Amino acid sequence: MNCRSLVLLIISSFTCSLCFAQHQSIYKKGWIDLNKNGKKDSYEDQSVSINLRVDDLISQMNLNEKTAQMATLYGWKRVLKDSLPTASWKNEVWKDGIANIDEHLNGFINWNLIETKLDLVTDIKKHIWAMNETQRFFIEQTRLGIPVDFSNEGIRGIEAYQATGFPTQLNMGMTWNKALVRAMGQITGKEARALGYTNVYAPILDVARDQRWGRLEEVYGEDPYLTAQLGIEMAKGIQEMGAASTPKHFAVYSANKGAREGLARTDPQVSPREVEDILLYPFKKVIKEANIMGIMSSYNDYNGVPITGSSYWLIDRLRKEMGFTGYVVSDSDALEYLYNKHHVAENLKEAVYQAFTSGLNVRTTFRRPDSIIYCLRELVNENRISMQLIDSRVRDVLRVKFRLGLFDHPYVKDADASKKIVNSLANQQVAMQASRESVVLLKNSNQALPLAKTGLKVAVIGPNATNADYAHAHYGPLMSPSVNILEGIKLKIGDTNVSYAKGCELVDKNWPNSEIFPEDPTIEELAMINEAVEKAKQSDVTLLVIGGNTQTAGENKSRTSLDLPGHQLALAKAIHQTGKPYVVVLLGSQPMSINYVDLHAPAIIYAGYPGVKGGLAVADVLFGDYNPGGKLTLTFPKSVGQLPLNFPTKPNAQSDEGETARVKGLLYPFGHGLSYTTFSYNKLTVTNKLDDIGKVEVAVDVKNAGSRDGDEVVQLYVRDLLSSVTTYEKSLRGFERVHLKIGETKTVKFELNADDLMLWNRDMKHVLEPGDFKVMVGASSEDIRQTAIFTVK
Repeated sequence: MNCRSLVLLIISSFTCSLCFAQHQSIYKKGWIDLNKNGKKDSYEDQSVSINLRVDDLISQMNLNEKTAQMATLYGWKRVLKDSLPTASWKNEVWKDGIANIDEHLNGFINWNLIETKLDLVTDIKKHIWAMNETQRFFIEQTRLGIPVDFSNEGIRGIEAYQATGFPTQLNMGMTWNKALVRAMGQITGKEARALGYTNVYAPILDVARDQRWGRLEEVYGEDPYLTAQLGIEMAKGIQEMGAASTPKHFAVYSANKGAREGLARTDPQVSPREVEDILLYPFKKVIKEANIMGIMSSYNDYNGVPITGSSYWLIDRLRKEMGFTGYVVSDSDALEYLYNKHHVAENLKEAVYQAFTSGLNVRTTFRRPDSIIYCLRELVNENRISMQLIDSRVRDVLRVKFRLGLFDHPYVKDADASKKIVNSLANQQVAMQASRESVVLLKNSNQALPLAKTGLKVAVIGPNATNADYAHAHYGPLMSPSVNILEGIKLKIGDTNVSYAKGCELVDKNWPNSEIFPEDPTIEELAMINEAVEKAKQSDVTLLVIGGNTQTAGENKSRTSLDLPGHQLALAKAIHQTGKPYVVVLLGSQPMSINYVDLHAPAIIYAGYPGVKGGLAVADVLFGDYNPGGKLTLTFPKSVGQLPLNFPTKPNAQSDEGETARVKGLLYPFGHGLSYTTFSYNKLTVTNKLDDIGKVEVAVDVKNAGSRDGDEVVQLYVRDLLSSVTTYEKSLRGFERVHLKIGETKTVKFELNADDLMLWNRDMKHVLEPGDFKVMVGASSEDIRQTAIFTVK
């Protein structure tokens, strides 16, 4: 620690202690005298049931204290000006408490600014001290001592200056590994609690519908079953470690019209059955299986009704039907949008009325909490909102805080232990395994991969070779050390065997307009391409690292085209025309229409956004130290003009049969992914015990018939052959990632239950219709190896 940091720490500690003398007397053996009355009230007694503790606390709360539990205070430099409590807090609205403080001291300031100097952010032990001091204000300086819930983002590891950095959620989807996602959830939840965060905004349960969508990196893929199964594991993992899981975005969020982002995220164009079968399916399953403590309501409408102002969505569907018992926070300006975007409320006060009477518990946005808290108080005093309704909304918030143990253990006790936990070597190894398992081998003609680790001169070419921005984006660790692709390759085979040239920038100077008005490379840009060509000619093999990155994708960054941005296609053509061997490494969260590359490149791996260890993982795959087993969870179209194009699909809805004036077919289908070995499928058996034990048992033998140990993702699809309404050609209803040694055979077993076979009939009732069902098992949605039929009576 330098002298300046030490002085600042002493000053901040002294200032805090001057403002608020610590109330040591309230800390009793086994309980805390939160209301400072000298006796153990029911809400302070761990032996009392949570419901009775909540009832006791609410009975002691006044209107100001109740309404304070209905808003979020965004943390330091987001809304909160102070990194530590000050005397002025006694004059702020949160003097009566607050529901949660979001992203406090996690280092994220805005999309282009990360805090790197304040030690309360960068130093784990000082950070924990500051989080405890912030919590101490609410325990000791408010009348009833109601603790704050510290919420934070966490879809690729907890968002902090440093924490274990995982691949993006999309990459985690491409592992198809439920146990690995569970482990990720456990690490995220454990590190969150170690750093003082008690509520994690993860997983994201949106289902991708459009490959142009900028937020694809944040979802597991385009299939609802896969999203549900991995979402269950992530949520359970987080909550097993004592943190709340708050998935988002409920509901019908990810079907943006034209994949538009920014301020246009309001008008999904989705049929009712697609809403039920695709977009709501993961939420139903995760709520049922994981008992999540939070939900974030989305700021779009559906069929003209904004979600955050709809009791149908937030009460009837979410609570009554799905059984959700946690508390609902609003996404960003979802409440404000009721009046300034959707125009269904006259002003902020009317928006507050609509949102909270419709089921919202906590307004969360990047604004001070005062305005809506004052509106709530006015609405109660005007008898427009009843105290009974306020109590109901607050009860949900308090119940979660009791479930989290905040009333009994509000502080992080052992900063030294936390420092050992956060971004530990063991946790990094799990993240490294996730990076490896997420890599997808798209093409491998004539066994072009893997490459030999010795005896080769390798040219690494392309704008993504040194660009690891994807490892430091929002919603996860911000400054955890990362390894880019070039560094990973040099570490694998040595600096002396590797040359590098950028070849071109990720985008050209006129991008994104150049997506519709392409321009030839300038003299300077041609020089960059020519330099890369010379490096390729002087090498035995070129690794062409191209695609997208945070400049071309992410929140508020949906694309017009799916072609390689900038002059990357010109670079790819120039490398191909050298006649020298080359392999393509494709980065990016959006599927790209890489038709030229697919036609000519001998081998292609899709690395997505492979996390802080991405460069090491890609090098392991390229040089054969890891046999890739990832599978696509997004459909790769040949052209943006084919959209919408996704999985699952209705019969013939995406067929090109009979077409004479359009490009036909896909680049790569959902579930596709190759290996350096081969797998055979045999002996599919289906045992129908639906009438007896409510299950259909499916088993298949999978053998490693090749020359390397490897992983196969065995995929089970089902089709209702005759039904009262049109159903999907194939519905994913099971998957298992299995590791097989050379020559090894494993019997992979699945179970289907009635819900897996049900449909929404013509009366929009969810029913199981009798008839024949086809079971399909294979290596992708289009590579089906074994089929069978069973009958439901």
